[in-house]
Amino acid sequence: MILESQALAFAEDWIRTWNSHDLDAILSHYSEDIVLISPIATRILNEPSGKVSGKTALRAYFQKGLAFYPELKFELIDIIWGISSIVLYYINQNGVKAAEFMEIDAEGKVVNVIANYN
Repeated sequence: MILESQALAFAEDWIRTWNSHDLDAILSHYSEDIVLISPIATRILNEPSGKVSGKTALRAYFQKGLAFYPELKFELIDIIWGISSIVLYYINQNGVKAAEFMEIDAEGKVVNVIANYN
């Protein structure tokens, strides 16, 4: 079970690393077998499913995303956690709200992400 202190520490580090644009630090949160589904991936990768599978593909996607959004900056609004998942609710540099459901494995790495935007 994820404790409140673990969820808060994860969220703070996740936001900090994204705002740093340090790709290796960002990727440190994700497992090798990560599966991410995001409407942004449909645009950046021209992939209708919005699905990104595996850490190598995730690296390529995030690299393109950081280049596409050089002003990228996240501000955490709220965090919700459960037995093996965290939902981060944040706003980006353009005022777009996002919520990412993240399933966390026993090592504390994200194995599944479903991203939602307004």
